[in-house]
Amino acid sequence: MARSGLAAAARVAHWADTALRPGRGGTHSDGKGTLSDATAERAAADLGLTVAQVRADWDTARLAGLVEVHGDSARPGWRLRAWDRDDSAVLRGWVALFDAWSLAHPEPDDFEHGAVADVVSALPQVLSFLQLSAGPVPVEQLLDLLEQRVTELRTERCEVPYGPRPEPVVVPVPADDTPLAPLLDWALHALTSVGALTCGDGQATLTPLGSWAVWVKLEQICVAAQSPAGNIEQAAEDMLRGCAQLRPNAARDEYRAWLAARPVGSAVTELLVAARGDDALLRGLAFEALRVVGAPAEPDVRGVVDEPALRPYALLWLAEHDGVDPEDAHEVLTREEATWLWVDTAAAVTDHGEAPMLVRHLESALQPTVPALLDEVRAVGHPRTVQVLVALAAAHPDPALAKAVRRAAFQVHTGGS
Repeated sequence: MARSGLAAAARVAHWADTALRPGRGGTHSDGKGTLSDATAERAAADLGLTVAQVRADWDTARLAGLVEVHGDSARPGWRLRAWDRDDSAVLRGWVALFDAWSLAHPEPDDFEHGAVADVVSALPQVLSFLQLSAGPVPVEQLLDLLEQRVTELRTERCEVPYGPRPEPVVVPVPADDTPLAPLLDWALHALTSVGALTCGDGQATLTPLGSWAVWVKLEQICVAAQSPAGNIEQAAEDMLRGCAQLRPNAARDEYRAWLAARPVGSAVTELLVAARGDDALLRGLAFEALRVVGAPAEPDVRGVVDEPALRPYALLWLAEHDGVDPEDAHEVLTREEATWLWVDTAAAVTDHGEAPMLVRHLESALQPTVPALLDEVRAVGHPRTVQVLVALAAAHPDPALAKAVRRAAFQVHTGGS
């Protein structure tokens, strides 16, 4: 259903990607990525559509994230790139369109703006009722529910907090006599236009796709409300630190709750910023959280492959995303990249673990002997090499091996060989 509903938008987006190379003059410089008249006419001729159809499909493509607007230009979104191979990209695109229903079918100009805002705010409750009803619901019943919810919203805005106030704050409230029936009619038609509802004979019913989308939203709210460690409102770095002591399953639950509470794009950006920091433990945890994100993180992860500090993590993430067994994913790394990752992991253990963990980590090295490992560790140039070797020398129970590791640390520190 999602593919069918977005097929026309995807067709125009693919056409623009091939014919225009978005970002090179196919849109107006209005900051909205609007098609120019000439481009719309060219697309209409090439695709056998009217100009109005092309513009409508282009708007849908933008709302669904098939096309992304950057400044004065537009370019293909990751969902368009993944369209043929990733069903989740299609579903996320439709959910984005569903979330933007009020933009896909704008309200008439004569509607009171405050009342429109109230109806948009109240609609999630109406949709939840429709989802739970699992069948047709009379529009009159939905109108009663909408009026109740709008009244609650207006009452909440009028509540005056206790305690001293420097100056009274006057909050404009839409007139209570604004008729909501026409606004509900507009909302139902808008949701019908994006494929979430069907309306007829005075009743409204969620489509299977609409019911699924509302269920996903409710599930996200429940997940967010059940944040096991209470880090849901923290910045990414603080959230990851809070997850450092959790078991893997509990940490994944925390990642899901944290992700459910924010837009996926900004969440991925935050996680990568945390991964670029000095704390190697957070680097590893950030990519664990990105595994929970899944496909939407792929473009951003590919974008950091050339950053030395993130490259091994990104390559492993991409290999697993492409279906490689996690146990075999390390095979995508070169020997140098694997050694760099070994040092980075050792740095995380040095900062946050205990001596026995560091000694056990020595056994996970690819190199068959400690001298071979030390040679490659010195060559890889990790900024934490000296600290890791010093800590390993202090932790290892074998005096001869500890001495060799200390000597290697001194050589790295002094630049000797």
